[in-house]
Amino acid sequence: MAKLRVGVVSPEREIWSGEADMVIAKTVDGEIGIMPQHAPVLGVLVEGGVLRVKREGEGDLVAAVHGGFISVADDEVSVLAEVAELGSEVDIAAARDALDRAQASIEANQEDADAAIEAKRARARLRAAGEEV
Repeated sequence: MAKLRVGVVSPEREIWSGEADMVIAKTVDGEIGIMPQHAPVLGVLVEGGVLRVKREGEGDLVAAVHGGFISVADDEVSVLAEVAELGSEVDIAAARDALDRAQASIEANQEDADAAIEAKRARARLRAAGEEV
């Protein structure tokens, strides 16, 4: 069966690269699933999204992705994230603490845009780590 070549990078580092059977990402236009022989596409990733890379015979690779782009062409998927973190790297206690702080800020000021973004990021980190949010 055909495979996808996948690369996930942020400005700081290469997060992951390898072969996959499917990639699922959330874009500003909705969730997109990419399989081999997918039509070329360029999408804008949402803030606080979760990227899932499905690999046959291995567990899914899951990452919290905060903004950026996904590009698909010729069975190659490039995820160019503004910020990304593998679920296995998430400090769950720190993510929960960040979510609690953000929610407290939002309760004090409903229009706190920075707190809303921080809450989205913390929720994505927790989901990537497999935690209930």
